Amino acid sequence: MKTIENREPWEARAMGGKVPESFLLARPAALLRVEGAAMLAGSVLLYWLHGGSWWMFVLLLLTPDASMLGYLAGPRVGAAAYNAFHAYPLPAAVGIVGLLAGSPLAVGVALVWFAHIGMDRAIGYGLKYPSAFGDTHMGRV
Repeated sequence: MKTIENREPWEARAMGGKVPESFLLARPAALLRVEGAAMLAGSVLLYWLHGGSWWMFVLLLLTPDASMLGYLAGPRVGAAAYNAFHAYPLPAAVGIVGLLAGSPLAVGVALVWFAHIGMDRAIGYGLKYPSAFGDTHMGRV
């Protein structure tokens, strides 16, 4: 017989019970936080192994948050700008181009960018919906 921990979340609800909070895989927002912490730790480790400047790391770490200025044009533009700079495709492209072009600066920028996204996810900030700044894919902030 399945225990509640081995059931799908909808099965647990159907049983009138909740999936225990200790069951991380049944809690997507918590899992995304762990994923973010892993991205942050991995990016910092790779940056260190890459030999990047820690002054550059500190100066660039919060740079993606400048995308919040898009909210001055309204929530739809703000969400699009924020999401463009807080999703993985752009830093991945910068990192790939940096690796192919032999540019340690571009690789370092990409790693700091990944670290920023990981840091945001680890503390609970997610990609934004156009309804309001606090509406994210990880829940309400």
